[in-house]
Amino acid sequence: MPTPSTSSSAPTHLPLQAIAPRQIIRRDQTSPSWPQLIGPYGQRPLVIGGGYSLAAFQAGFESLSMTLDMAQAVYGHDCSEASLEQLHQAVTNHQADVILGVGGGKALDAAKLIAYQCHLPVITVPTSAATCAAWTALSNVYSDVGAFQYDVSLSHCPELLILDYDLIQTAPTRTLVAGIGDALAKWYEASVSSGQSQETLTIAAVQQARVLRDILFQKSAMALAQPGSDIWKQVVDATVLMAGMVGGLGGAQCRTVAAHAVHNGLTHLSPNRSSLHGEKVAYGILVQLRLEELQHNQLATTARHQLLKFYGEVGLPQTLADLRMDDLPLSQLQTATQVACQPDSDLHHLPFAVTPDQLLAAMVSTAVMSPSPSEGDPAVRESVPKSSSNEFGL
Repeated sequence: MPTPSTSSSAPTHLPLQAIAPRQIIRRDQTSPSWPQLIGPYGQRPLVIGGGYSLAAFQAGFESLSMTLDMAQAVYGHDCSEASLEQLHQAVTNHQADVILGVGGGKALDAAKLIAYQCHLPVITVPTSAATCAAWTALSNVYSDVGAFQYDVSLSHCPELLILDYDLIQTAPTRTLVAGIGDALAKWYEASVSSGQSQETLTIAAVQQARVLRDILFQKSAMALAQPGSDIWKQVVDATVLMAGMVGGLGGAQCRTVAAHAVHNGLTHLSPNRSSLHGEKVAYGILVQLRLEELQHNQLATTARHQLLKFYGEVGLPQTLADLRMDDLPLSQLQTATQVACQPDSDLHHLPFAVTPDQLLAAMVSTAVMSPSPSEGDPAVRESVPKSSSNEFGL
């Protein structure tokens, strides 16, 4: 049992503006027009997005251009230093007074980071439910070929998040599946890194991560079968909004662990672009549980078996083969493990040490059907989703 934190060790500054966007609008046909939504934040918006996303947002552009002096900038394939430099120039050339990020996670990360660096308000409009990037006060920076480099903590969440369900529905179903995988990681990582925290808001974040997981387990399959339905909207809310809230509420005390560390390592491999962020993270959850199993954690075995069944139902990757990375030479896989095991990696928030060789063993055995406790045992059924590191019995 850890020693409870005293008041002297509690944080002296809580950045409440980094918990949630200042305003969230779930847009439908009865919502105000795009100029009415964007206009209060600036008259010269620079819209940052990718080619696909900008095309999907064409109706919004036409509406905005009628009353606002608008310009567009394509961020490229990645939120990279080279791309950010070009976007800075676009801000200067247009004399932008507000940034409008339209797209997936990397487009929104680029828009948030540019707005932060240029001291401009930022509005996020996700075009898929693949990540919670539209919510968070965080941007990930990649190389020009998509390898994760570092993340940047921002001073606040976006001024406005507009969740347009019609726009989200234009994205491939695969993006929502990826978002489900990314959101699931909140529980499996937060319960390990922060399950023993005595900080009130961190406890709340871990509890919400558990609720988020339960919502996804219960509703994802039905949502995927009924795009545009109420239950589909509930799952979109879970992946875009609730997942972002968990990260905002938990803050630095509610860190990512092995699942995202594995993702970061995999981005350094040549077939990186054949899989989405949330697909790699979902696979990383299985790797994290496999690492816990190797520490003789019986609950991790049961949780992994449960996830394998769920992944099969919704179409999330279970193995390196599902990520199209099974035929890579050993040297490339070792590169991924070395990246994931770097001294500053979130992998080390696990309550035990992990070497690159141990990580590689876990990565190649995510679908192994090792013995698990009988799911007919009521005690096991009650504890299936739990992490051994969670003292609260969530």
